[in-house]
Amino acid sequence: MDNKKITVYQISMTYIGTVIGAGFASGQEILQFFVKFGIKGFYGILVSTIMFIIFGKIIMSLGKKLNSSSHQSIIRYVGGDVIGPLLDCSITIFLFMTLTAMIAGTGALLHQQFDLSYLWGNLLMTVITAITVISGIHGIILSISIAMPLLIISIIVMGVISLLTANPDLTFTIIDIGKSSYIENWALAALLYSAYNITLSTAVLGPLGAEAKRDKSIKWGAVWGGLGLGMGSLIIFMILFTDISGISNLEIPMIYIAGKISWQIKWVYCIVLIIAVYTTAVGNLFGISARFKEIKGLNFKSSKAVLLTSIAAFVSGYFGFKNLVMYIYPLSGFVGIVFIGCIICKLITKN
Repeated sequence: MDNKKITVYQISMTYIGTVIGAGFASGQEILQFFVKFGIKGFYGILVSTIMFIIFGKIIMSLGKKLNSSSHQSIIRYVGGDVIGPLLDCSITIFLFMTLTAMIAGTGALLHQQFDLSYLWGNLLMTVITAITVISGIHGIILSISIAMPLLIISIIVMGVISLLTANPDLTFTIIDIGKSSYIENWALAALLYSAYNITLSTAVLGPLGAEAKRDKSIKWGAVWGGLGLGMGSLIIFMILFTDISGISNLEIPMIYIAGKISWQIKWVYCIVLIIAVYTTAVGNLFGISARFKEIKGLNFKSSKAVLLTSIAAFVSGYFGFKNLVMYIYPLSGFVGIVFIGCIICKLITKN
């Protein structure tokens, strides 16, 4: 694929696809980080959208400048010799944990809907993700840019149907969703949500910027990608309030709401959710395997790094999807805040 063929559309779809995964499309992330705060959750979505646009553009531009093949070069550039290695290690670990969450999310979905063993869902996602990543960055861009339109259209259609047919509680009151990690402030929740998604997306956005080359494509890819993420968050936010009392303790709340509309919608959204999980799993596995290739002394070929990482993530997937979203995601958000702080300092000092 020639560099000139990396279009704004492909950049924006790849950006959205890297962020949207099991946590997002299932409704679990939006529930934990926004819905629980009522109307203030809307403000959080607005903040996160702005951050997605600004920092997505910055990271892709850095990827172009540094000709990045993984997140390492960007992390070391903004973090320096002291903070850089710590961020590098932390981000690699959280990429793995998020990959594990995607695999566990597939198992949870198939178990909840079809009473299948978690094993089969976990195995399915592990295999198709590994096959895609072995094809390289261009295969990833192509697969995500094809898959994402179906996901976006499905979320919009489901949102419209939900709001027209349901009796939503649009008072947006603060709700109790039980044990819900350690986030009790909407502004902190928005910052953590944006920070961890932006940080983990660096594994794909950096190489994507290096491939895109053109500043104009990077700029508008970030704008449309960020707006797409914000609009998707807002639609799911509204959908969840159509039956807030029924979804507070579910692992896959969006599937529950889809089933209330019709069994056909439920089946379609099951497929859509698997696509969403797949796109993020692909990005995370690519980021980890690309990083492993750069570790001196390991001499990992791409296929070997992908295979070993996939097996480890498959085994770790039994920790449970909801637990990973509840605890691991916010924790990675704190690391993301440090990363974003380093970016800001680097831009200010310009050295």
